[in-house]
Amino acid sequence: MTDFLPRDWREATLLGRADLGDGPTPIMVRDGRVFDISRAAPTVSAFLDTYAGSANGRDLGEFADLGFRLAWDGKGANKLLAPIDLQCIKAAGVTFAVSAVERVIEERARGDASRAQGIRDALKDRVGSDLRAVKPGSPESVKLKAALIADGLWSQYLEVAIGPDAEIFTKSPVLSSMGWGDLIGIRSDSSWNNPEPEIVIVCNRRGEAMGAALGNDVNLRDFEGRSALLLGKAKDNNASCAIGPFIRLFDAGFTMDHVRQAVLELEIFGPENYRLEGKSTMAEISRDPLDLCRQAMSEHQYPDGFALFLGTLFAPTQDRDEPGRGFTHKVGDVVRVSTPKLGVLENKVTTSKEAPPWTFGVGDLMRNLAQRGLLA
Repeated sequence: MTDFLPRDWREATLLGRADLGDGPTPIMVRDGRVFDISRAAPTVSAFLDTYAGSANGRDLGEFADLGFRLAWDGKGANKLLAPIDLQCIKAAGVTFAVSAVERVIEERARGDASRAQGIRDALKDRVGSDLRAVKPGSPESVKLKAALIADGLWSQYLEVAIGPDAEIFTKSPVLSSMGWGDLIGIRSDSSWNNPEPEIVIVCNRRGEAMGAALGNDVNLRDFEGRSALLLGKAKDNNASCAIGPFIRLFDAGFTMDHVRQAVLELEIFGPENYRLEGKSTMAEISRDPLDLCRQAMSEHQYPDGFALFLGTLFAPTQDRDEPGRGFTHKVGDVVRVSTPKLGVLENKVTTSKEAPPWTFGVGDLMRNLAQRGLLA
């Protein structure tokens, strides 16, 4: 199976991790073949600190022959893991104008989806086009802020949408993210939630952007809408973060400009034959990806590197069940995030309680690598 890889995957350099039977193993896909690079670097984090355009590894054969499996169908011998390991998982929020409007709606609806549409209509009439045209931190943004305050429409979400400082938060603990073909979790007590299809930039310990992957920043709109102080509960739950299928390393055929112009597509297939489609166009992002990486490191250090979700334009409003209540996930939804240069990130929704518990931490990884003789 190769249909989830980038369209030009045989020309790409893809970095990831797999469980081939003895534990997490850094792998590289190059020229259509898979290489075990664990002897060169036992972790993806360590590899990115020393990577200079070439790498040696043990040839495992053609990608299609390895038989990577979806967690919910039981087929295939090997498991593809999230392509990061020791990196801190960060996220930038409210980086698109439309997402800013939706966050204000959540705040004003107090997490009640039934109130959202009326607020959405009124707010978009006033600020929708203005927000798209304003550069964050510019003199124009200061004027718009003053006008919105005068209209009684100002919000903490608009502050990070058009103000000088981006919202950067920690999404999930180290080693907790899910990979392609795995289950993703929502809190069992959430009644209004959605996927957030995003591009994830992966940086080494020096803050250098080394490549990009797809991400799903699973979000609970009811929790965050009740209070921004519930952001931790809205964002960080078991299986609530997905990254994959691979990190595509930057080279002559894939640059940051490809990220800046990418169009992400989202498909949701529900168990009741429901289908939702959407797009997120990176050209509409309010802050440049490199500026977001810089802000993430402005007064912090990440000795194992970091992965940074860039935010999303997509906020689903299509009704699923009752008119006016918009979209929310159901257990059994299959979510596909895709863009040609990065492939497809596919996951299936369950609850955070029912998803397999996260039990393999940093200590477990170090013990596993030591037992395999990879830390000498």
